[in-house]
Amino acid sequence: MKELKIYTNTAEETRALGEKIGSHVLPNMVILMEGDLGAGKTTLTQGIARGLHIARNVTSPTFTILKVYHGDMPLYHIDGYRLEGISQDLGFEELLDDDGLTIIEWAQYLEELIPEEYLRLDIHLLEEGRREFAFTAHGEKYEDLLEAIK
Repeated sequence: MKELKIYTNTAEETRALGEKIGSHVLPNMVILMEGDLGAGKTTLTQGIARGLHIARNVTSPTFTILKVYHGDMPLYHIDGYRLEGISQDLGFEELLDDDGLTIIEWAQYLEELIPEEYLRLDIHLLEEGRREFAFTAHGEKYEDLLEAIK
């Protein structure tokens, strides 16, 4: 298990970090994002989308639960926050087996979806708008991703 911490000072630096991630991800990767409201999850995802050459504006999936974007590969952006305690099959498993990148916010509410290998990202809002991105790789391809972005 490999870990990496990266700090950003502005929203544009956060998007640039996301763009770097997006340019190195592979099909079938899963990124679990955790962080308080306003921590930068959507801003980072906007950068990842930019790295995947997605032209559409990326917004938070809080109210829709799932947003799908198309670029170099599909980007599936899932928000598990409102799914706590829901036990019905929502079809998300098929997305994880697709050739896209899946980003899951508030993954603790969708534990049954989490594959064996994934990248965990904890985002911490620090003073004066500074952010800490703490990555933990679970699997070799995620360790390679962290090597590529550091």
